[in-house]
Amino acid sequence: MPRVVFCQVLQREAEGLDYPPHPGELGQRIFENISREAWLRWLAHLTVLINDYGLSTADPTSMPVIEQHMLGFLFREGEFGALPADFRPPRRKK
Repeated sequence: MPRVVFCQVLQREAEGLDYPPHPGELGQRIFENISREAWLRWLAHLTVLINDYGLSTADPTSMPVIEQHMLGFLFREGEFGALPADFRPPRRKK
């Protein structure tokens, strides 16, 4: 039986993650309060941020910026979390 959490992003109960997806207290907070669906949404959002801002999860100097966006996206904390102002989704091929 999957673990259920009240997801702070979806604002409803949903299937939780299997383990903390990030190290430390933030990872534990995500594990306890964010659903699998919301985490997948964050990963898609993170991909845009990485591409637009040239960030890297392997670069220690990028991690504070990524964590600020993570807090904004997942918990609505701070001024980060939205897509870059000039972001335009790629057009779908017909």
